[in-house]
Amino acid sequence: MQAFWKVFLVAIVVAYVVTPLVRRLALRIGAVDRPGARKVHTEPKPYLGGVAIYLAFFAAMAGSIGFSDPTIRGTLIGATIILGIGMIDDLIALRPLIKFTGQILAALVLIGFDIKIEWLSNPFGGMIILPQWLVPFVTIFWVVAVVNVVNLIDGLDGLAAGISTIAAVTLLLVALQAGQVHVVLMTAALAGAALGFLPHNFNPAKIFMGDGGSMFLGYLLAAVSVEGALKGPTTAALVIPVLALGLPIFDTALAIVRRTANGRPFHEADRGHVHHRLMQLGLSHRDTVLVMWLISGWLGISAIALTALGLVPALALLMFVGLSLFFAAKKVGILDVSKSDRGS
Repeated sequence: MQAFWKVFLVAIVVAYVVTPLVRRLALRIGAVDRPGARKVHTEPKPYLGGVAIYLAFFAAMAGSIGFSDPTIRGTLIGATIILGIGMIDDLIALRPLIKFTGQILAALVLIGFDIKIEWLSNPFGGMIILPQWLVPFVTIFWVVAVVNVVNLIDGLDGLAAGISTIAAVTLLLVALQAGQVHVVLMTAALAGAALGFLPHNFNPAKIFMGDGGSMFLGYLLAAVSVEGALKGPTTAALVIPVLALGLPIFDTALAIVRRTANGRPFHEADRGHVHHRLMQLGLSHRDTVLVMWLISGWLGISAIALTALGLVPALALLMFVGLSLFFAAKKVGILDVSKSDRGS
């Protein structure tokens, strides 16, 4: 298992070195994100950073275990598709339905390689076996949901890269305890790729990861969750990946409620996300990102703690986490769905 450190370091180095090269390419071909009413940046930024993250992940995996295993091969094929969809969306702004269809296609690739949610751990003992007809629907829902929650959280410099790193490390540590070798290596490569990209993406960012990068990270987190935490022996297996991705999931859930309450399509952008609200309270760009990293880290630690707890302590911890998030959100006004701050 010590090999995961090598995978992690290779991914960091490749991402850090390749990102400036990708930035030059993006500037040369005009792949630049312009400022807008809903956006925080005030000058054009190149946005093909997802390519650097992808290459770092690919190089780290190729240099360790390779792609002979169907799980790894299927994950990479699906991740390549999702990266391509995101990059096309970055360049020509795909319609939501086309983008959504592409995400489903990438999820179907996982199912085709037998990477799917067939059962869930029962907190009261044993397993909950899903009916075969329900398996593809549950798997597709999970993959598409995680892809979009990571995509939606990518609103500030370094935010999605940092949260993805924290979530990947959380899932890595859980997989390490369970002895899930392939999951450990994939999460190590994912964490390293995101972390190596981060110095170029932290405020003031020199490059954005774009939808291609955020969707790629979300897809990999969804895939390793299916093979790792969701199939773990712990009674809280279902909750672990949800907590690891707790902040983007919470933010997306609020966005859907907020937009629905205001009579708007749930996919229509606005300035009501958690990071927007924190900045409206007076936090700087960097401070907002750091606060959200800290929250994600705390949720990740809680997820890891659940693996060592019995049912009653685990429920108590989940109740504490849930209540603390509720009161914190209420304190800063995030739960006020009337504040949509509509963007263009």
